[in-house]
Amino acid sequence: MSQVPQTATLAQAIEEAQVPSPVESRDNWREETIRAGVLVALGRPQQLLRVSVRALWGDNYRVNVWTGENASATVPNSYFVTADERGLILRSEPPIQKQY
Repeated sequence: MSQVPQTATLAQAIEEAQVPSPVESRDNWREETIRAGVLVALGRPQQLLRVSVRALWGDNYRVNVWTGENASATVPNSYFVTADERGLILRSEPPIQKQY
């Protein structure tokens, strides 16, 4: 993580903290590919808040599709997926079906 100068404003410090380092970017490409694959297969729900992808073990991931406002967000779609080394989804439980 890079160092924030002592004279940085709070806004600058927050921006610096949110910029992924090159190492984080390389590590997250697989999750980004899985996220995109789920949205292509499922469609884009109205009020999409985020799609979280959490590595579990090996090639297995938990994917939650969050919709709504922050305080009232819900997870209408949740999947346990297996992906290959490129991030392509090989299997999903339940199967991802086009809904939106």
